[in-house]
Amino acid sequence: MEKKIAVIRGDCSSPEFVKETIRVLDKIAQKHGHTFVYEEVAMGGDAIDRYGDPLPEAELQKCLNSDSVLLGSVGGPKWDTLPGDKRPEKGLLRLRAGMGLYSNARPARIWPQLAPASPLRPDIAANGIDFIIIRELTGGVYFGEHSTIHNGTEEVATDIMEYSVHEIERIGRIGFETARKRRKKLTSVDKANVLDTSRLWRKVMHELAEEYPDVEYEDMLVDNCAMQIVKNPAQFDVIVTENMFGDILSDEASMITGSIGMIPSSSLGDTTVGVYEPIHGSAPDIAGQNIVNPMACILSAAMMLRYSFDMSEEADEIERAVGAVLDQGFRTADNQSEGCTVLGTKEITDRILEEI
Repeated sequence: MEKKIAVIRGDCSSPEFVKETIRVLDKIAQKHGHTFVYEEVAMGGDAIDRYGDPLPEAELQKCLNSDSVLLGSVGGPKWDTLPGDKRPEKGLLRLRAGMGLYSNARPARIWPQLAPASPLRPDIAANGIDFIIIRELTGGVYFGEHSTIHNGTEEVATDIMEYSVHEIERIGRIGFETARKRRKKLTSVDKANVLDTSRLWRKVMHELAEEYPDVEYEDMLVDNCAMQIVKNPAQFDVIVTENMFGDILSDEASMITGSIGMIPSSSLGDTTVGVYEPIHGSAPDIAGQNIVNPMACILSAAMMLRYSFDMSEEADEIERAVGAVLDQGFRTADNQSEGCTVLGTKEITDRILEEI
């Protein structure tokens, strides 16, 4: 099988872990007789430095013409003082909108080998953490109208949160379908006691729930959900929520697993051409030092094989290899613990390749 993968290497330490991820993909291709062709795409700070634009149209088109996108992390202090519409993160929003990627899936799974690194009490972590957050990605306040005016006395800023029925329905359906493939429980998170958008969200989700009688359904306010994730994460299977709530809750969920450096993600729309990326940032403070953990990006590549290329066996191989390396006591600096051996970015990837 031949697949064309658009590669966005990203900023700061990101090119380091993207490079190692491509080594893993090449190993899988060699072992199984596939051909992966890589198309280099500039986005974020890299694109700003080259073109003065966080995502030029020609670079977006490369992504649209590919079978999938492997995305590193963008941004860094170098570009922090730029206007909002010129910052690296604007390229990410433009990529999601341009590719129609309205669904983001972030698994929160604790690897048993890393349980001691979880900030939760051992008895809570021991109950198990294995849920997934389905986040709406192209609506809400991030994509609403933004303005800052001076009213004659002071500056006033406004950000508009907007959701339509069809936007809620399509992400809700993905949540229910995901739950059907897991443990058949879905938690819809909103702020219906305050927000009109959340009241519409809850109305649409209740209507959808009638189509999925085999899925246990519950509503939960976002503030309560934030508390429950650290109090009893084992209660969750699939969480579906809007853009901003999902952004915050998924970062919280990633930290209780022991290391944000282990969490992959996928962003999909109505086609199998998705974007796969680690959820952590570009780690500018350790760039160029062979320190950054490549596992989240490598596991994101496994998700790409599974969901965009229908290569479940190959995805399983990567995930098993990561688990085997952890079993052997190898760690990166972000998740080291007593009795383990800390390896650099390249060296721990070498171990993963050996296991594959």
